[in-house]
Amino acid sequence: MLLRPGNAGANTAADHVMVIDRSLAQIPTNSLERITILVRADTAGATHATADHCQRCDLRFSFGYELTDTVRTAILQAPEDAWIAALDQHGSVRENGQVVELTDRIDLSTWPRGSRVIVRREPPHPGAQLSFTDHNGYRFQAIPTDQTDPDIAVLERRHRQRARVEDRIRDDKDTGLAKLPFKQFALNEVWLEIVMLAHDLIVWTQALCLNGELATAEPKRLRYRLFQVAARLAFSGRRGKLHPPPPGHRPTRSSPRSRNSERSPPRAAEPQPPAITFEQTGSTSGRDHRRPDPLHNTARVPAETPPRPITRPIHSASSPALTKPRRADNAHATTARSGLGGQQEFRHRPRDACSRPDRRRA
Repeated sequence: MLLRPGNAGANTAADHVMVIDRSLAQIPTNSLERITILVRADTAGATHATADHCQRCDLRFSFGYELTDTVRTAILQAPEDAWIAALDQHGSVRENGQVVELTDRIDLSTWPRGSRVIVRREPPHPGAQLSFTDHNGYRFQAIPTDQTDPDIAVLERRHRQRARVEDRIRDDKDTGLAKLPFKQFALNEVWLEIVMLAHDLIVWTQALCLNGELATAEPKRLRYRLFQVAARLAFSGRRGKLHPPPPGHRPTRSSPRSRNSERSPPRAAEPQPPAITFEQTGSTSGRDHRRPDPLHNTARVPAETPPRPITRPIHSASSPALTKPRRADNAHATTARSGLGGQQEFRHRPRDACSRPDRRRA
């Protein structure tokens, strides 16, 4: 896959040639001499330069062809008995499709030697749009190719098998190609390479390790059925072993919960404890720079909330273990309003009965 600039044309043959050359470089040289390679593309790749490059590299091509007025005239001039039944993907005869070869009715002198044109017609599937020039309600598709097989139904079926490319592109969009995250072209090229690495890992995992439904599943199904299923990694004897879940195990929730899904009822609000207000005795008028004495604060506790019992005894300055010696310097001199004579008094009061811890200065 090649990231092209936004102003690149659909029929730019240089980009198509570059993709073909890079694809051939991935094939071993000894295999190129023993296999036949077919290059398939839609109408965007049906250019003379691309077809000439395929012929120089000994490659076969099969492109989509634009339905010009010359091609439409040749289709209408084809006799009815020249149309033969088309084939489905398994090689069985299709009931709603016919093919015909119009090589002798179209001028192919500008195309490589041996080019042929095959046209398929079929009734439109539901949702398909018909053009004004479609004849008798049929939908037509022309295919130029240089393959030498005499059965034109086989050639047309082989060209339609390229539809799996559209499936791969859809898988890549689900893997990260839907939106390029950067503004710089070079960073988006790196992003494209990462998407291609993920693409290769998924395809080779399906080809080598999976079977049944998962062998052909898309990345979205693989993500919920395999990649997001937790396994257990156990180590024993310096060896790690990965123990996947048993066969048939599926995650409990394979898709996000919708808005209309059943939700658990909200939890009831926990009752909040009643608020406790404090009143400070003394004068409250004017500015008082003195620190209020918490020992003289009275708390107004609601009647329904009983006060906490005092679990520890009240210690006073008479206890020798709690008496702090007086320092010689005046760094922690006692104030006149302390009334403790240079000694510190420790009292334990209930936590709910005070608004702030005792920070009295010594």
